[in-house]
Amino acid sequence: MERWLEIIQIEQLRAPTAWLDIALLWFAIYTLLALIRRTRAEQMIWGLAGVVVLFFLTDPSSLVPMRAVHWVLGQLLLYGPFALIVIFSGPVRQALAHFGRVPILRWRTQDTTEPLIEEIALAAAAMGTRRIGALIVLERAQGLRTYIETGIGLDAHVTYDLLINVFTPKTPLHDGAVIISESRIKAACCYLPLSVDPYISREYGTRHRAAIGITEETDAVAVVVSEERGIVSVAIDGKLTQDLDSRGLKKLLLEQMMPERSASPLWRWALKRSTRTSESSS
Repeated sequence: MERWLEIIQIEQLRAPTAWLDIALLWFAIYTLLALIRRTRAEQMIWGLAGVVVLFFLTDPSSLVPMRAVHWVLGQLLLYGPFALIVIFSGPVRQALAHFGRVPILRWRTQDTTEPLIEEIALAAAAMGTRRIGALIVLERAQGLRTYIETGIGLDAHVTYDLLINVFTPKTPLHDGAVIISESRIKAACCYLPLSVDPYISREYGTRHRAAIGITEETDAVAVVVSEERGIVSVAIDGKLTQDLDSRGLKKLLLEQMMPERSASPLWRWALKRSTRTSESSS
């Protein structure tokens, strides 16, 4: 018993900052595990855990002494940290971007966000009805300049007509994604990273995988319209919300792009009232 108390070092838990230290460490580990959940990194973690177990089981002083295997596993674990830096570069980058978000920066574009979202919602619903495939990415706190530079620069106002025209089939810019930054269409025909999540349904095509991929890499919000089914979906943090109509899409985008206002009960009441007014007038 004394041996275990010595290992745990229970005396140090009486320090005022000890529990805060444990809580912060627990939160960091939990966040990392949540980021790698259902990804290839999770499978690699299990593989690494298996290597560690075998390393101790094959120790020369253990019940199953295997000197050669133990030496090889020891070399793998020696250089393991360098491999982990490469393997988990994506989740670590995503975690750092998540912690580095500054909510106050969103206030700068708050005045123009609502009419912008209105145009996007109407255009996405219209393209879904006509079975026109589309992919629209909205920048939030994390910049998307790297992906903007892969496309054709526009720097235009976000309008219903322009979005429909860009994604009309057999036009020069209909392939790729439109990226909206600072309330303007910065570029079209942009290339986005495809998600490598093995759990994604095979019914999703390249557009959906690109929408999920860009939201895995950044904090952006991606609106995707299926060309085959005409379904409008939204990707956020690598998760896809499907089958949204114009009203549902607008509500979800406002919650994501204007979280400060969406948390206000008065704002929610005003949104419901405006929605009812538009329904009755139509």
